[in-house]
Amino acid sequence: MAHDRCVEPLATANDVRSALAELAKPSDAVELHRYFKAYEGGYGAGDVFLGLRVPVTRSVVKRFRQMPFDEIDKLLDDAEHEHRFAGLLLLNEAARRDPEQTAERYLAAVRRGRVNNWDLVDASAEWSLGGWLRDRDRSVLFELAESPVLWERRVAVIATFAFLKRGDATTTLALAERLLGDREDLMHKAVGWSLREMGWRVSRATLVGFLDTHAARMPRTMLSYAIEHFGPEERARYRSLR
Repeated sequence: MAHDRCVEPLATANDVRSALAELAKPSDAVELHRYFKAYEGGYGAGDVFLGLRVPVTRSVVKRFRQMPFDEIDKLLDDAEHEHRFAGLLLLNEAARRDPEQTAERYLAAVRRGRVNNWDLVDASAEWSLGGWLRDRDRSVLFELAESPVLWERRVAVIATFAFLKRGDATTTLALAERLLGDREDLMHKAVGWSLREMGWRVSRATLVGFLDTHAARMPRTMLSYAIEHFGPEERARYRSLR
């Protein structure tokens, strides 16, 4: 008589927490606290670090790819930065099986302030949100771009990388134009990065057209990122327009 196969129970948030705790290095936590400006007055003020490098966290997440959404939400609401990072990577995995619910959960986390540093945004917005929006209404990105919260604005821009990889620069261009006057350096980097990728993946001519119109108004960091792949003479010319 054949034996029934044993069904392995689904992983929980506590399983991930325990796995991460085993690999944490307090000495790295001190460095990460400084690197992500978690000190008073920094953009990451108040964040808590266990001391886990990104490759280590990714290696742990690979063991829990089928985690249920409710358990992922628990990680996203943790104080520890690496728990939230792991939760976001797990959402990226969940997008493969249920992209709509992933996008809903992701937006909810963004709006309750759980995706609150540049690494968290950059590791998740394209996959957990942008992928779902590729062939749908993208008005939510323009709403996020109007937010007073830096991280919501950055999510809007980084999500468009999913479109750029499909040859679609329309939303990237529209958001870049709206965000020319943003005061945050982290937004200047994000917008400049998206423009650079647009010129590389979609159309150099489109990037040149944008620069010819807007370079004089672009913050220095944004412009520098956007023209990073240009030759020395072209870079000098666009910088001279400021």
